[in-house]
Amino acid sequence: MSRNTAIFLLILTGILWSTGGFIIKAIPWPPLTIAGLRSGITFALVYCYSRPKFSNFDKYTWGGALSYALMVVCFVIGNKLTSAGNVILIQFSAPVYVAIFSFSFLGEKATKVDWITIFIILIGLGCFFMDELSLYQLWGNIFALLSGIGFAGLTLFMRKQKDGRPIDLVILGNLITFLLCTPFYVKAVPFEIQPWLLITFLGVVQLGFAYILYSTAIKYVSALDAIIYPVVEPIFNPIFAFIFLGEYMGINALFGGALVVAGVIVRGIAQRTNN
Repeated sequence: MSRNTAIFLLILTGILWSTGGFIIKAIPWPPLTIAGLRSGITFALVYCYSRPKFSNFDKYTWGGALSYALMVVCFVIGNKLTSAGNVILIQFSAPVYVAIFSFSFLGEKATKVDWITIFIILIGLGCFFMDELSLYQLWGNIFALLSGIGFAGLTLFMRKQKDGRPIDLVILGNLITFLLCTPFYVKAVPFEIQPWLLITFLGVVQLGFAYILYSTAIKYVSALDAIIYPVVEPIFNPIFAFIFLGEYMGINALFGGALVVAGVIVRGIAQRTNN
């Protein structure tokens, strides 16, 4: 696969991911119920696609799987506590952590442009906490930050497995999430058609198909590329939330989000020019 094809898959992945925010809000279930059932469906799909051998899972697979579980659980909780736009834009602090650790962990050195991008992203992130936030919104932002740490960890561990089976991290991560959340849906979930259709979409398309594409593309790009090129997610996610839920973001959050997205786009253009 060429690098350009891999980048196209990453962009398509970002579009699929971007549907998660408003759909999670539209499901009238507790966050851990949503997180667990969504991952259970994703596990079944990706397991059938890949057929892993659990005996071959190493420390990197387990590290990535735990990062994945942190990411998806905190993402769902964050979406229930604050705006979908805040969550996804704050989650995109992940390139900062990837750039910091990718050289020591992967031997992939960040450039001056990367560090400038990171500085812009950090300023943008600070703007999210300048709005007047309720206690719930503040905790939503904190969970979004934790989700970003999980996203960064997942990307680093998946890239570490570039010559192996990065898809295994997703399979194990979804299984762990499903099992951890069991106490929250062991009681019967009401059978209402719309919520079950939405949770099925999240499990099959928004996570399942998206991570099949992501795990394929990450073999052919750097870890920082893999976390930056799906930038369409934080662009489309707030738009979908506004269209379908009428959800607004504060002025400071909008400005911060614009900085995050602009920094990522400029970095991509600069790297493309240098290549």
